[in-house]
Amino acid sequence: MPAHPASVCRRPAFAGGSLARRLAAWCVLVPGLLTLLIASTPAAPVEGKKSYTFGMIAKSQGNQFFEAARAGANAAARELGVQYGLTIKIDWRTPNEEDGQKQADYLEQLVLGGVDGVILSCSDAKKLNDAIDRAVGRGVPVLTFSGDAPASRRFLALGVDDFKCGEQTFLELAKLLHGRGVVAAIDGNPNAANLQQRAAGFRQAAKGYPGIKLLDVYYHKETPQDAVAKIEQVMQAHPEITGWGLLGGWPLFTDRALRWPPGTVSCVSVDALPPELAYVRSGHVQLLLSQDVYGYGYNAVARLVEKLHLGKNPAAPVENSPLTPVTRENVDAFAKNWEKWLGK
Repeated sequence: MPAHPASVCRRPAFAGGSLARRLAAWCVLVPGLLTLLIASTPAAPVEGKKSYTFGMIAKSQGNQFFEAARAGANAAARELGVQYGLTIKIDWRTPNEEDGQKQADYLEQLVLGGVDGVILSCSDAKKLNDAIDRAVGRGVPVLTFSGDAPASRRFLALGVDDFKCGEQTFLELAKLLHGRGVVAAIDGNPNAANLQQRAAGFRQAAKGYPGIKLLDVYYHKETPQDAVAKIEQVMQAHPEITGWGLLGGWPLFTDRALRWPPGTVSCVSVDALPPELAYVRSGHVQLLLSQDVYGYGYNAVARLVEKLHLGKNPAAPVENSPLTPVTRENVDAFAKNWEKWLGK
């Protein structure tokens, strides 16, 4: 029987430089080849397993964005459970308000409680990287959605291309302004990796429009009240503003957030949650760019089932979906999606 490659490395050197050099080369090459082989090997399906529990940690309770993702996850649990003869449970653990440390604590609790996988939307990747890596080290795969931790060992990130999302937000706003004006943007939590990318894309696109002055991208706590207060503060300091880019729809989750007469200030916002649709109908917002929030939850469960039950890994570590434009022309048709997503 031939010796295992690892044992070759422990043999004493023989006389004759040619053989010694060949053995030395094997000692360097074989470990690398083994690492590559292990990394590319699909996850083995779990034979005979009939039930799975997936933890789901969103950024904040009561946010309809995450409620839609939760609805998608529950729908996938039902439908894929029937398809594969499984019982799939979604264990929802989400802080009342954004708190990366609480998310890390919930992740630890879920792993200790014996979950099979975790679906996570990261508020602060720096506070979650270690917790994710520990979970994966204990055999619990983690995927992220709409808030990634790219430096961690998560196996998949679901979302949009956030840099391009920021670019698209500015470009659509520039069209409305016909290439001239003064604009500002809001961007929520400065520690969220996805929002950092949106801000970078927004700023980059602005460089191509010398007729538009970008004041700044302003951050705030991710609540409707804080977002509205930030817009009002900036508007009082800069009444010359003619356009706003909302890199998340936080201020539009409440009534009377935009105090200017419809059409006097152009506005493009990411997301298209039910409260935001009213601002399109009123003319305060000309364009919403909707993420596939229901699909995030549905696809997250589907990818975990594929990995754990079917032994199939994703083709790439990032899975982006396109943004859907919502305007006055299609707002009523788009609104019907929420009847399904929120079960109303």
